[in-house]
Amino acid sequence: MMWKGFGSSGEHGETTLIAPGAVIDGTITFAGVLEIEGRVNGNIFAVGDEQAVVRVLQGGHVHGNVSAPLIVVNGTVTGNVHSTDHAELAPRAVINGDVRYNLLEMSKGAQVNGRLLFNGGLPEPGTAAGESADGESEFSNS
Repeated sequence: MMWKGFGSSGEHGETTLIAPGAVIDGTITFAGVLEIEGRVNGNIFAVGDEQAVVRVLQGGHVHGNVSAPLIVVNGTVTGNVHSTDHAELAPRAVINGDVRYNLLEMSKGAQVNGRLLFNGGLPEPGTAAGESADGESEFSNS
């Protein structure tokens, strides 16, 4: 069921909100839940939390790569999206980049201007999401 993750976030830990009108320039690393209604100009990485959630809400914009176990998009991402578990693309989602996923839900109206790439399972042990085994980033915005 789409949007099931939008209820109470108590099971996912603390929530960080980037409110409408807020602009963040730089890389964000987080655990718990990150909800974006404003703009992020930089990469977003979940660290040390297998339950971490990124939600790009309607009106939210990310200009950078997003990497987390659960990613829900109903705004705009200009960059690659890498979900190690579950990606949900809601009706107003616009992704200008590739989407890597293990499980994908995509609603009518969602747009992906890039490739849909099945992970085939979790990343290799000892490898952070978004990095190859040699430490190089898998993503580029070229």
